[in-house]
Amino acid sequence: MSFENKEKKAFWFYPETLTGVETHYKHDNCRSKSEFIEKAIKFYIGYLDEENSVNYISPLISETVKAEIKGTEQRLSRLMFKVAVELAKLAQMTASMYNGDEESVRDLHAYCINEVRRINGIINCEDAVAYQQG
Repeated sequence: MSFENKEKKAFWFYPETLTGVETHYKHDNCRSKSEFIEKAIKFYIGYLDEENSVNYISPLISETVKAEIKGTEQRLSRLMFKVAVELAKLAQMTASMYNGDEESVRDLHAYCINEVRRINGIINCEDAVAYQQG
């Protein structure tokens, strides 16, 4: 915006408003009080216009968030499937070497549930080996 396009107008302000302008215009990196007032008016106009643009922007944000959530859900599902396959392989290998009865399997199941709760799902193979050997 060039200075030639500006128009000089007279406006009435309360003294405390002008005191606020005097106090803050330099802190806002404005070269003059007029620049500060113009910037404040544009900000307020943008604030008022935002009410109209929310109706346009809100659905865009909503759709973007939904797409991100769906993508994350798909990635997590694929990872969980891979983990389930690895766990099934491990369970089959362990079962083929295990010679326990049904009660032992139930006890092991209960122990594993409690252990996973206790360690908050962070499994450490070294700790499991130490438990089995101790």
